[in-house]
Amino acid sequence: MKIYTKTGDGGLTSLIGGTRVPKYDLRIESYGTVDELNSYIGMIRDHDIDAAQKDTLKEIQDRLFTIGAALASDPEKSKMKIPDLHLSDITFLENQIDEMNAVLPELKHFILPGGSQVVSFCHVSRCVCRRAERIIVHLKEESFVDEKVIVYLNRLSDYLFVLARKLCHDSNVPENQWFPRV
Repeated sequence: MKIYTKTGDGGLTSLIGGTRVPKYDLRIESYGTVDELNSYIGMIRDHDIDAAQKDTLKEIQDRLFTIGAALASDPEKSKMKIPDLHLSDITFLENQIDEMNAVLPELKHFILPGGSQVVSFCHVSRCVCRRAERIIVHLKEESFVDEKVIVYLNRLSDYLFVLARKLCHDSNVPENQWFPRV
C-alpha cells in the first residue's frame, strides 16, 4: 500500500463511506485535532513515568483512535463497522482521576502550566483536548456525533490536569500556583 495517493492534492479528502469533503471541513478538523492530542499523549508516555501511568495513557491513545475512526466516518453513508466508545471508558477515566486525587493535596489555587517537561506536556495535551472538544461540539450542531465522544474528551482533559498535578507530586516538584495580583 502506498502512503501517498495524490487524491488529496486538490484540497479534498474522503471520509469513511466515500464522501469527499474539503480538508478544512469540521469533521476533518475534529479528527485531526484528536490525532494531534494522541501525539502529545505519546510524548507524555515517552518520559520516565510510572509503568501503570504509561499503560493508562496507552489505553487512552487506543480510545482516541476509536474516536478518530468515528469522526472520520460519514454518519449517513458509511456501512463500515468501526469500534465504539463505551460508558466504561468514561468510568475508567473517572476512576483514574479519583485514584490520583486521593493522594494529592487539596486544590486551593489555579495552577499555571509548567514544573517539568512531562508536566508541561500534560498541560499542552489538556489544552489540545479542550480544543478538540470545542470543535466536536461545533460539529455536533451540524452532524451526528456520539455524545460519549464529547463526554470522554471532557473527562480526558480533567484526567490530564490531574495527571500533571500527580506527576509534580511524584517528582516533588512544587505546583506552579497562580496568585492573582490585586
